Amino acid sequence: MGTGKRGLITAAVTVVCAVTVLAAPGTAFAAPKPTATATPSASPTLPPNKDLEAVRKKLDKLYHDAAVATDEYNAAEEKAQKQSAEIVELAKKIVEGRKKLDELKDRAGAAARAQYRTGGLPPTAQLMLSDDPQQFLDGAGRVLQGQRATKGLIGEMTRTQQDLQRYATDASDRWDQLEANRKTKAAAKKKIEQQIAAAEKLQSQLEEKEKERLAKLEREAAYKAQTDWLDTGILKEINGKASKQGKQAVEFATAQIGKPYEWGAEGPESYDCSGLTSQAWAKAGHPIPRTSQEQWKQLEHVDIKDMRPGDLIIYFDDASHVAMYVGDGAIIHAPRPGRTVTLAGAGEMPILGVVRPDA
Repeated sequence: MGTGKRGLITAAVTVVCAVTVLAAPGTAFAAPKPTATATPSASPTLPPNKDLEAVRKKLDKLYHDAAVATDEYNAAEEKAQKQSAEIVELAKKIVEGRKKLDELKDRAGAAARAQYRTGGLPPTAQLMLSDDPQQFLDGAGRVLQGQRATKGLIGEMTRTQQDLQRYATDASDRWDQLEANRKTKAAAKKKIEQQIAAAEKLQSQLEEKEKERLAKLEREAAYKAQTDWLDTGILKEINGKASKQGKQAVEFATAQIGKPYEWGAEGPESYDCSGLTSQAWAKAGHPIPRTSQEQWKQLEHVDIKDMRPGDLIIYFDDASHVAMYVGDGAIIHAPRPGRTVTLAGAGEMPILGVVRPDA
């Protein structure tokens, strides 16, 4: 094995070393209706409402793009963990293969030394020099057995060497994939930080009164979206009861309310949106994919009218956000940077669809 392969094995071995809100009957959830407030007197420092609405939409886009990048980061992290585990297993196989090959070489060496002690003559030559017929017959059997053993030893050494070559090649491929995912993670992290920094800079340019008005606009937009969703009558059709595991998932998610959002986080102190849902179902004894996009791809889809507490609602066309349905038109989710895990209306964001982890 060349220097490059030895380096690969060393790297692989280094990796080895381094490496409750349930569906209770009651009033459908809706965000509190925004209360009327006195209109502040005109001020040249305050932009008109339509400008703040533009700011709100800009912030939504920045945080949405950060969420998309967060999913990319989490997916790359999940793949990197899998590839690291595969490299560890391959490293173990390489170590075991090298040990086996050394043992086979020792056996071959022992056979060579035995031949040397008999004068260097091969067994067939020694047999032909024998004058004893019985010795000749007994020796013929031993020669055949020895030939078979030698052939088997050579074959086993060849297979072991081939296995080592394959393990080294596979480890090299996994290493390349791991490096590619590290670059993907780095790019996603940079994008996340850029989007969040841009959002924070935009908000920092607002005066306190503007921030208050912006918060009011956000509440009004959420209220309108939830009300429009409820006005479709959809909640009259949703009456599913949570499964045992679904109740456990909801109880876990409920206990996280108030903890801060942090991109890439899976608890226990902070969460991003899919970190919360994946951990909730893991605690319920049913592991699911880490990212909202993979949850949408891999979990069974159910019609929204068949939705039950514990199911996951996937939002936006690109499946960049996920929340847990907890009944009565409500969700628990980790919204975005600067916010905490919270109870909200299920219709406050555009719904892509619903998936069921324990279908």
